Amino acid sequence: MIQVDLEEERKEILKRYRKLLKLAKPLLKSGDAKIIKKAFNVSNEAHKEMRRKSGEPYIYHPLEVALVCVEEIGLGPTSIVAALLHDVVEDTDWELEDIEREFGQKVMQIIDGLTKISGVFDYGSSQQAENFRKMLLTLSDDVRVILIKIADRLNNMRTLESMPRHKQLKIASETMYLYAPLAHRLGLYTIKSELEDLYLKYTDTDTYNFIVEKINETRLSRNKFIKSFIAPMEEELIEQGYKFTIKGRPKSVYSIYNKMKKQNIPFEEVYDLFAVRIIVDTEIENEKADCWQVYSVVTDFYRPNPDRLRDWISTPRTNGYESLHTTVMSNTGQWVEVQIRSQRMDDIAERGYAAHWKYKDKDSATSKTSTGLDDWITQVRTLLESNDGSAIEFMDDFRGNLFHDEVFVFTPKGDLKVMPIGATALDFAFEIHTEVGAKCIGAKVNQRLVSINHKLKNGDQVEILTSNKQKPTEDWLHVVVTSRAKAKIKDALREEKKSSILDGKEIVQRKLKQMKLDFNSEVVEQLRAYFETKTANEFYYKVGKGIIESTSIKGFKDFKEEKRQKGKASFEVVKDESSFTKEIKNLKGPDHDQLLIGEDMDVVDYVLAKCCNPIPGDDVFGFVTVNEGIKIHRTSCPNALELLSNHGNRVIKAKWTSQQEIAFLAGLRIVGTDRVGLINDVTKVISNELKVNMRSITVDSDAGIFEGTIKLYVHSTQHLEKLMENLGQVEGIIKITRFDY
Repeated sequence: MIQVDLEEERKEILKRYRKLLKLAKPLLKSGDAKIIKKAFNVSNEAHKEMRRKSGEPYIYHPLEVALVCVEEIGLGPTSIVAALLHDVVEDTDWELEDIEREFGQKVMQIIDGLTKISGVFDYGSSQQAENFRKMLLTLSDDVRVILIKIADRLNNMRTLESMPRHKQLKIASETMYLYAPLAHRLGLYTIKSELEDLYLKYTDTDTYNFIVEKINETRLSRNKFIKSFIAPMEEELIEQGYKFTIKGRPKSVYSIYNKMKKQNIPFEEVYDLFAVRIIVDTEIENEKADCWQVYSVVTDFYRPNPDRLRDWISTPRTNGYESLHTTVMSNTGQWVEVQIRSQRMDDIAERGYAAHWKYKDKDSATSKTSTGLDDWITQVRTLLESNDGSAIEFMDDFRGNLFHDEVFVFTPKGDLKVMPIGATALDFAFEIHTEVGAKCIGAKVNQRLVSINHKLKNGDQVEILTSNKQKPTEDWLHVVVTSRAKAKIKDALREEKKSSILDGKEIVQRKLKQMKLDFNSEVVEQLRAYFETKTANEFYYKVGKGIIESTSIKGFKDFKEEKRQKGKASFEVVKDESSFTKEIKNLKGPDHDQLLIGEDMDVVDYVLAKCCNPIPGDDVFGFVTVNEGIKIHRTSCPNALELLSNHGNRVIKAKWTSQQEIAFLAGLRIVGTDRVGLINDVTKVISNELKVNMRSITVDSDAGIFEGTIKLYVHSTQHLEKLMENLGQVEGIIKITRFDY
């Protein structure tokens, strides 16, 4: 029986390998197939004894990663070889020197980059953010490292089902935290959407399944609508002699979920569930004219919304995306988004950076596209090289510039600058030059004088005003949004801080000498604790700036002497995370054993997080805090993404068990049409029917619309859902939603 299984596996491995070769064929030159075969054989042999968590042969993983590289990103033979070998150095006896000897320097450098960042998958690591920064450093060497890593992560997400629940949460969260925004920034929209959908599938499974079910239910009627919508346009475009393709595709599950959440509406009220895409097969020099001509045909049949026209052909997005977007009114009174683009633009929209490079050498028309991406990568390198703050701080700055929409502004000479939405005059100043930013005192926007915190709009022409007396302050960090500006301001502040730290250190040394105390690490640590500063440098800085008076150091000597005489000199020592984690095992369980925590599912003390107020039945995880023990958060908590991504080592499993009825506070928001006796009916359902205690009820009625919030005590999510179901049957109630407070 085992032999048959092994034979079946061997056939499946060869089937996947042949599929890879078939898809790669158009990209291969003479001799490439031979090198790919060699890489496959090496990887297959190296991983032959290994299996994935699912029980499948490990070789499936590198084969699937290589397939993603070819089929979904469009990478060439060097990347295919690197993808096949990406785990060999880390998991087997092969060394980088062996890779270089057998496959050349380029493949070795890519695998070196991939191996260096393998720590991102070390789920016990307390250095998650540091690993992300390390990964982004590889942009300095070869962007293919990041692209293969995204392919690797996509395959990991596709096979996440076999992982334990707490690891699913961590992996899905760090995917959403960094990989989805990175895929977006590199123009890989299809991959970005799939990563977001998979994130939702594993963090909020019920909602994901609900939306998928609803999309499937409406598929037939949607397809019928799309067919009738595109028919007249199709006929006219054929008559005008265009070669084209028209696609109608539903929006991703996550984007529908996002719209429901942001606008607080049910699925039925999300009207733009799909977009229609018209792809014109035309020469590069005719692209712009042909796309506008197609737009003209669309608007001959359907009335456009003038506020929803987006021209990313004349001015492409910085990640290379080019397309015309318009929203038109269909004959059935439904808004439909129509995207118009050429075949080249569609390739770049689907495959992002790799497709952009494929076209880059063919025609100068794409140079404006490449400039945006190349400039961004240069900016990332600058940010990485100049940033020596904390890794988490860096990640916040970096992520802030991944997902932003853009505004297009001009210099006094008419040069175009692309900035994220929300960018200020000060951001623009730093975009021009670091020195201009550091000396900025204001700006003229469209000839009108404005302050440094003035937010820029599309089409603004900006002239920066400077003064040699000006210098950056801490407040500036709250004014800017771009990572470049933040990095430069922090650099300037750091230089000033270094000077103050040196001054403070000299003052402390001098003062200790006067008091006949040694200047050593132990005394400095005691001083730090006495003045309640987090680090020695912070203590020096405060002394240097005069925040801590040098004369007050004498008080430390008196305090030290007093403690010594009492025989119990003690200074505060802050526990590090690791020692705190070790102590978890020694904690006693709470009075009600409704939560099991940790790998062994022990009963330990915990606190329910105020940010999301979990109740029994909610999907939850435990988080080890430094000062407050273990906090329990819902997986849908607003803070969950950052906690699970950046502090994976402090996340522990938590699971509700059915215990005695304990009441937990929950919040409901109710909307309906007002009528006499409505409040009475609502309170009757809550208090009489289900015997639920209310803490507070707030109602407001305006123009016949009733809105109310109720805080009440429930035993579990099932209890809450039953209550919501009963309230939904009260006459006049339109919508009931749970809220965090």
